[in-house]
Amino acid sequence: MSTFVKIKALRQSLSSSEAKLADFTLNSANAIRNLSSVELAKVVGVSQSSVVKFSQKLGYKGFPAFKLAVIDALNDETSEPKLHGKITLNDSLEQIAEKLLSSKLAVLTETKNLNEAPAVEKAVELLKSAKRILICGLGGSALVAKDFSYKLQKLGMPAIAEPDGHAQLAYVATFSKGDLVIAISESGMTREIAEVVKHAKRNASSVISVTKFGSSLVADSADVKLYSVAEGESVRLSSILARTAQDFVIDILFIALTQSSRQGRKLLEHSNEVVGEFKNN
Repeated sequence: MSTFVKIKALRQSLSSSEAKLADFTLNSANAIRNLSSVELAKVVGVSQSSVVKFSQKLGYKGFPAFKLAVIDALNDETSEPKLHGKITLNDSLEQIAEKLLSSKLAVLTETKNLNEAPAVEKAVELLKSAKRILICGLGGSALVAKDFSYKLQKLGMPAIAEPDGHAQLAYVATFSKGDLVIAISESGMTREIAEVVKHAKRNASSVISVTKFGSSLVADSADVKLYSVAEGESVRLSSILARTAQDFVIDILFIALTQSSRQGRKLLEHSNEVVGEFKNN
């Protein structure tokens, strides 16, 4: 996972010193090639210990590992799509469409980069082996949860999505080992979803989380952590982009499941045929 992607995903949760280091890394990454931790601290205006803590927060043992990761990210960097400004009240329909498309492309690219193959593969295995599946989310995340439950049902999998927090708790209270909760929360801090996860773990059930990158109430307890990205700069777009990223994650899981299960493919084809026949009558 690119160091730059990690920094962007964690940017909103950083302390003031960490934020300075994050912004310097994103804007002047080439300069880090030739700096020691002491020099970087002096340039940015923070303590050397802040540099070390920042490196560790990103998952590196110390500054040398962080520096190597930055160099690798610079060497591998491609022309990823960038946001072209916020949508304003004065934008034309063409400008709105262009900015929305650019925002969605950026969010999809970063979401792809945040989710590494081993985590997705482990999530697929948990889904395939689950006795029962509860997909939970509130608000916009509930819409994503319901869509995923429909997709899994077409593969013959025992999945339900309840939009009501009390119903989610009542159902997870009956769970045990072999059952699975998929917890969708953009912030990872949704109180109701965190409570469902707590009861799932108490009952020895597995949990897959779909949250923002980094530590959160929901993700910290999950067996598999998957991530979605929603750019925070534009309130107008935030819920749209959160759903775009979450939909992308569940679609990856759905396609991976379809690829790995011949029986699932047959059931999907049959369900599509039944609906198609009804429409044609």
